[in-house]
Amino acid sequence: MRRGAAVLTLAALPGLSGLLGADEVGNQVVGLWPGWWWATFILLLLVVLGWFLSFTAGRVDRLHARVEAARAALDAQLVRRSAVALQLATSGELDPAASLLLAAAAVEARECDEASREAAESDLSRALRAVLDDEDAVVDAMGVELLTELGAAAQRVQLARRFHNDAVRATRDTRRSRPVRWFRLAGHAAMPASFEIDDEPPEGLPR
Repeated sequence: MRRGAAVLTLAALPGLSGLLGADEVGNQVVGLWPGWWWATFILLLLVVLGWFLSFTAGRVDRLHARVEAARAALDAQLVRRSAVALQLATSGELDPAASLLLAAAAVEARECDEASREAAESDLSRALRAVLDDEDAVVDAMGVELLTELGAAAQRVQLARRFHNDAVRATRDTRRSRPVRWFRLAGHAAMPASFEIDDEPPEGLPR
């Protein structure tokens, strides 16, 4: 209705100028501009808001993808560590009790379900320290190549877990922001959780 009135008023300006004074016609035209200004302002505001929400939703998606990639990398490093630990346990270089302890922890870490994964991986770390913390005994008992491989695997687990937890922290912080919560920009995606384990490697391993 306002737009139609504006067009009608502008079209009638030549006739109005003859009936009304020039000042009165000018005042009627100027009176139309505040409404158009507010409409333009609101339109621009909606465009900016739409862009912001789209950008934020895309950022949330990218952060979730980063968490998934980081978790896949962490899982790969954990599997590698347990494989090397099992190889060490079955190498015949350890005494039977140490071999049994390490093999049981490595198998449990590889075969446990997700709910008990953190506890199983922590148990493996403790088993490795119990067997390998005596550096002199380790060097005398086993080849340097196997120890180096195990040390590298343990270090990569630490790095992968740190990267994963950093990604989780960034995602959780973003999802706690008001725009993400108010507009439900995360959809139905579950809130990511950090992976907390004891991943301290044995002191006797090469680093």
